[in-house]
Amino acid sequence: MMTRDVLLDLELDEDDDEDGDIALENFDQMVGSSFGTRENQPDFRSPEFEEFNGKPNSLYFNDGQRRIDFVLVYEDESRKENNKKGANEKQRRKRRAYESNLIHDGLQLEATRSVLDDKLVFVKIHAPWEVLCTYAELMHIKLPLKPNDLKTRSSAFDNFNWLGKVLQVDESIIKPEQEFFTAPFERSRMNDFYIRDKDTFFNPATRSRIVYFILSRIKYQVSDNVKKFGINKLVSSGIYKAAFPLHDCNFSYPSEDFTCPNERYLLYREWAHPRSIYKKQPLDLIRKYYGEKIGIYFAWLGYYTQMLLLAAVVGVACFLYGYLNRNNCTWSKEVCDPNIGGTIIMCPQCDRLCPFWKLNITCESSQKLCIFDSFGTLVFAVFMGVWVTLFLEFWKRRQAELEYEWDTVELQQEEQPRPEYEARCTHVVINEITQEEERVPFTTWGKCIRGVLCASAVLFWILLIIASVIGIIVYRLSVFIVFSAKLPKNLNGTDPIQKYLTPQTATSITASVISFVIIMILNTIYEKVAIMITNFELPRTQTDYENSLTMKMFLFQFVNYYSSCFYIAFFKGKFVGYPGDPVYWLGKYRNEECDPGGCLLELTTQLLIIMGGKAIWNNIQEVLLPWIKNLIGRYRTVSGSEMVTPRWEQDYHLQLMGRLGLFYEYLEMIIQFGFVTLFVASFPLAPLLALVNNILEIRVDAWKMTTQYRRMVPEKAQDIGAWQPIMQGIAILAVVTNAMIIAFTSDMIPRLVYYWSFSVPPYGDHPHYTMDGYINNTLSIFNIADFKNRSKGNPYTGLGNYTTCRYRDFRYPPGHPQEYKHNIYYWHVIAAKLAFIIVMEHVIYSVKFFLSYAIPDVSKRTRSKIKREKYLTQKLLHENHLKDMTKNMGVIAETIMGAADNHLRPKLE
Repeated sequence: MMTRDVLLDLELDEDDDEDGDIALENFDQMVGSSFGTRENQPDFRSPEFEEFNGKPNSLYFNDGQRRIDFVLVYEDESRKENNKKGANEKQRRKRRAYESNLIHDGLQLEATRSVLDDKLVFVKIHAPWEVLCTYAELMHIKLPLKPNDLKTRSSAFDNFNWLGKVLQVDESIIKPEQEFFTAPFERSRMNDFYIRDKDTFFNPATRSRIVYFILSRIKYQVSDNVKKFGINKLVSSGIYKAAFPLHDCNFSYPSEDFTCPNERYLLYREWAHPRSIYKKQPLDLIRKYYGEKIGIYFAWLGYYTQMLLLAAVVGVACFLYGYLNRNNCTWSKEVCDPNIGGTIIMCPQCDRLCPFWKLNITCESSQKLCIFDSFGTLVFAVFMGVWVTLFLEFWKRRQAELEYEWDTVELQQEEQPRPEYEARCTHVVINEITQEEERVPFTTWGKCIRGVLCASAVLFWILLIIASVIGIIVYRLSVFIVFSAKLPKNLNGTDPIQKYLTPQTATSITASVISFVIIMILNTIYEKVAIMITNFELPRTQTDYENSLTMKMFLFQFVNYYSSCFYIAFFKGKFVGYPGDPVYWLGKYRNEECDPGGCLLELTTQLLIIMGGKAIWNNIQEVLLPWIKNLIGRYRTVSGSEMVTPRWEQDYHLQLMGRLGLFYEYLEMIIQFGFVTLFVASFPLAPLLALVNNILEIRVDAWKMTTQYRRMVPEKAQDIGAWQPIMQGIAILAVVTNAMIIAFTSDMIPRLVYYWSFSVPPYGDHPHYTMDGYINNTLSIFNIADFKNRSKGNPYTGLGNYTTCRYRDFRYPPGHPQEYKHNIYYWHVIAAKLAFIIVMEHVIYSVKFFLSYAIPDVSKRTRSKIKREKYLTQKLLHENHLKDMTKNMGVIAETIMGAADNHLRPKLE
């Protein structure tokens, strides 16, 4: 197999650029030194043909010595079919200027044409030792000083060795990393660092991070006093097609090169493969290969999944409690009893077209409701209020352990401004702290205007979501009338279709499905809009950018995903009036009513459809789409021929995850976290569904990262960022929502009030506390003759001699001095609901705050280790400094003594 080196003409002619706007400035001012000129770079531009070495996993230049730290890919304009000379020449000049500046900044480049497509050119980049040292100091990268024997990996299975051996990764396959004392690198103290081999002192992840830092800040053009630089801009404008670090080997088999660590293969075998689904994640290897930012995500996701196991067990227990006791549900028996529910005629739930109906047609839904609306629901809601606090507090402790183990406790990397920000810095202002001039992209007024515009755009989209929710409500009101008119109207409820598909059920299911579709469509559109808004806002650093985007996206997603659930839980059926004087939406649509048992079952249905549909949709996006794209790409590229391709070309045909790829993973899990906590009182199986989804999610994410995506640029991270306060906010809100669901959505409080107050004298007729008669007591009576706007030709037949109907409310009957006004039972129930909310909130908040105070964010053991390591590191640096001073003073003393001896000896003689 032969390949051709491309002759890169990197000598820039000033006359080549029409506007004279090519900038050949480098990073000398930032770094403080130059790496030389083009003349002292290795000659990689030989026009001679060179043989491909036949090793598809080679990670080195053709000389086999210099490691490839990054790869740029572009399409040769001269070989394009539709060659637009003017535009292509301008792109070529920008690329030549950029690559010239890379060389001038010390990087070494080698270009090779594609084996499969000769239009593609791969520019391989190598960072020499001097470049790595310079930028490691600039970026405050911590590097090894000496081996550290203090660090011991904490394990939750220390007391269960037999279980640990089953769940832990085999250490004979993935060997534990040697630990070191570390310190920010300084070239002046290079002798203090543990440098055994210059080729391995900087690991591949660190090398790639340094090179990407350089690539993001090298200029290629200055136009109208605006600097244009950075590989991201070049890729987005099409000058380069891709830029990425290399995977170290194929994921399905190890490399033949004995020097290759085969970390990708090990990650696939012990982490991403389905047979490893029961094992703990190799977090240290994930962090080493992908960087701390991805490592901390998988550590958080794994810990969240472990904590869900406890919540799922308790949730299943509460569900089984309701399921096993469903036959003891007195009020459901009364609904299903032909002599009680079969004799109760319910009022129509819409005007004109809706029929009268018998209560026993809701027998099936009432039996299902008994499973969820039970005492176990209350216990589980209280438990989840405590569980979420334990999860957040123990995660802080686990995060502190990882900060120590991964050496990010004192992350001293001074985050540099984003290249997009620096490129727009044209205004000169005085820094309030340093009192020196600095450049900013816009004035204070300009920043305020941008903030107002961005906030207005976000508000517009939130209002658009609210409008869609109102549309769903109108759909519910309209379609309910249609289903009421079209479905069989058997008053006895014996029709098989009517038994399982009531108008309420049909409306709820179809509305939930449509709501889910609208949610996903708006979600897809707003993702792009949020990125555009954040780009317009122009945050200074990458952290500021991600935090700003996080808040915008989460605020939108919160309204988008949860608005329908909030409507069902807290608004539906709450403001309906009564049959003679109903409440209308928009003056036209009669407000929805809940089933006689409440809206809890409908809320459960909504949660099940959204959670299940979201999980299925995400798996399709995360698994099928990348796999199909890669399959199509390989088919088009290879075209059926058997060809050995180099590692850089194999990686190029993988999918790009993007810098915000991890952001979407977090967002997906946080939305799920909201479903698990905010509405869990209505669906105790939500933690179980989340647990199953997350077990698969971990392995799916691992599989796509190791097999379907290019290697991401490793990034440092100390914690999960803005997601931590978002989860804390959700945890506080969840106490309120679950208390209100039990109080206002479920029928638990009215049942308790009836049992303790209205089943016995003076309000009731029973001699002892009982639930008998609850249904009859909670359904108010309405005189059919009092209906407004009814036609003389009554369309509802089959009523016999009935003159009244029943409806769900607590009102005085017709003929009473206060007919159709709320009765005393209503006010007892309202008082009990408010008292319950206050008591439940105060109890859970008290427990939460006590746990937050009692559980320190950093364990005593971890804090001691951090202090001990810091002390030993400082001592080591101080001792080395003293040794150097002593040695230098000894040399100086010897020199002085020698000079004095030479000066005095002639005089003595």
